[in-house]
Amino acid sequence: MSSVKRYLSGAVCLLVLASAAACTAGSPTSEPTVPAGPVPTGLERFYSQRLDWGDCAPYATSETSKFVFAGEGLECARLTVPLDYSKPGDTTITLGVLRHKATDADERIGSLVLNPGGPGASGMTAAGNFSATMPESRLTERFDLVGFDPRGIGASEPTVECLTAPERDADRADDTEVVGSVAEQESEERAFADKCADRTEYGERMLANLGTRDVVRDLDVLRSTLGDEKLTYLGYSYGTRIGYTYAERFPGNVRALLLDGALDPEQDLVDSLVAQGKGFATAFDEFAAWCAGQQDCALGSDPASADSAYQDIVRPLIDNPVRSAGGRALSYEDATTGTIAALYSQQQWPSLNTGLTEVKQGRGTTLLSLADMYNEREANGEYTTTQDAFVAIRCVDDPRVTDEAEILRAQRRYVEVAPFLDPGVSPSPARDACAFWPVPNSSEPHLPDVEGVPPALVISTTNDPATPYEAGVSLAKAMNGRLLTFEGTQHTVFLQGNACVDQAGTDYLVDGTLPPEGTRCG
Repeated sequence: MSSVKRYLSGAVCLLVLASAAACTAGSPTSEPTVPAGPVPTGLERFYSQRLDWGDCAPYATSETSKFVFAGEGLECARLTVPLDYSKPGDTTITLGVLRHKATDADERIGSLVLNPGGPGASGMTAAGNFSATMPESRLTERFDLVGFDPRGIGASEPTVECLTAPERDADRADDTEVVGSVAEQESEERAFADKCADRTEYGERMLANLGTRDVVRDLDVLRSTLGDEKLTYLGYSYGTRIGYTYAERFPGNVRALLLDGALDPEQDLVDSLVAQGKGFATAFDEFAAWCAGQQDCALGSDPASADSAYQDIVRPLIDNPVRSAGGRALSYEDATTGTIAALYSQQQWPSLNTGLTEVKQGRGTTLLSLADMYNEREANGEYTTTQDAFVAIRCVDDPRVTDEAEILRAQRRYVEVAPFLDPGVSPSPARDACAFWPVPNSSEPHLPDVEGVPPALVISTTNDPATPYEAGVSLAKAMNGRLLTFEGTQHTVFLQGNACVDQAGTDYLVDGTLPPEGTRCG
């Protein structure tokens, strides 16, 4: 996260910082059932498969997913889909699926399928978390709450595999991406791309069919096997892209789409990057203003000088990392990653202030812990699949940026809108891993054609650091939907405790009732 070049892979934030892991496969085609809704030609066996629901414990290999999957009322299954939809009779892969059944069977509407973002986050873990935190809500009464791990992620098989845990630790501790030569930087990026192709099962075939284009086709297979003629969907952050892409691909199969923390479907990668940088800068300014009112603010009492104060704290880490608990070093990259992680929510601001104070004292424990949370590093030193999958998906979801002049312009624009993230070194024209990706992109930004799709409800937060407010405005217009504005500083908001937002979103998902035009919640 330390250099703007790293962001050129298309960073989009997560709703939850956890993912599930692999498990054994069931028998997905046993006891075929009648498909629900339309079935594309040649895919009958996938749409008619019966899911064999059972214990979720075998699907978890991370400490987080082990804890979540032990929750009451959860059951899991494995969905089989084609690796390549153009060759459905060839290789198949499987997706992990988690369900919490509706508590009011007589009033059950169907399934509410959710995706928490990323790309790379676990929908299974998100659904398990939500089922535990809202056991008596109208949503859990009327819907089966369903989360799936998209292809290549978490409990799905195979998963994207790029870096080993020691390699990722080394990559995070190395600030070559900030101060290395172009040759050194590009060598690292090329090696990463090569490792993804070499270590991921089915190699380039898997990487070529990993993007949102294919995820939405999987989602439609899931809809049918769940018994729903039409999809009710909840998507956060990158999950909004899954939502609007599904609506374009399967316009007649949509019941309701709630999209929170939107991506602008027409925005190219560089413009999206710059808009996101501006969002992080706004959140940092809000943090700095809050911090200035504290007795022990690491940035001092003048918010106007917060950018330079922050740089004075973190830039020395490029040459002199500081130690943290356990003997690991805090690099500049990890310091900025930890900062960004804390800017997702005001609840993390005290931790960010503590972490910056520690760096001034020669310690890096708190910021390294925040960076570990973002990177999903567990106590045993292992990582979930999220970060590898994040890059792999983004490299096929958008056209890559390879022109040196464009890369330099992007970096200059980025530090102009987010000066606190300026590392103080000259911008580099080095290309990122996507420039060396072994397969072409499978989609690109465009205005989705959603004629005939029911109006979506788009929720956008005024000071969302990761998915700027205006992206929600644009998506609501593109979807012929309704915009619900939340006035706050955080990334996504639905089902996170705001009564106004939660009521409006629940009414929409349950009854199809959109909030009045211009509704704002705070």
